[in-house]
Amino acid sequence: MQKILAQTLFFGIFTSASLFVSNVSLKSHAQNQSFNNTQITSYAQAVLAMEPARQQAFGEIKRMVGDRDVPKIVCNEPNSMNGLPGKARDIAVNYCNHSQKIVGDYGLTIDQFNRMTVEIQSNNNLKRQVYNTLIRLQKNTNSQ
Repeated sequence: MQKILAQTLFFGIFTSASLFVSNVSLKSHAQNQSFNNTQITSYAQAVLAMEPARQQAFGEIKRMVGDRDVPKIVCNEPNSMNGLPGKARDIAVNYCNHSQKIVGDYGLTIDQFNRMTVEIQSNNNLKRQVYNTLIRLQKNTNSQ
């Protein structure tokens, strides 16, 4: 059960992170980055903390746009929200603001979070470290 939850949350990383970063803009800056255990743990904690709000925001936006696809929303690209109706745009902006606060609360800058997100996509070692950290954090949460 925990493995399934971790896999779902790991998928959520890419979905949540897509709300922060355009891969094209950071791809060249993220190559060969190294992240320490504290940063990896902070990243995983931030993702876990923002996942429920991401699911709720996505669900509300999906209901508002109906049969249309929800456009890719990138928080640091306000034009990415132009395709959303007014109330849905407000939900996306609120989610972005809330998620940015969460990232900061876990000791990362948005730039650090974005660089790590991009690096995960091409660095299997980092991907494995984050995945294992997510599992560890979930076990700790479930045992409390």
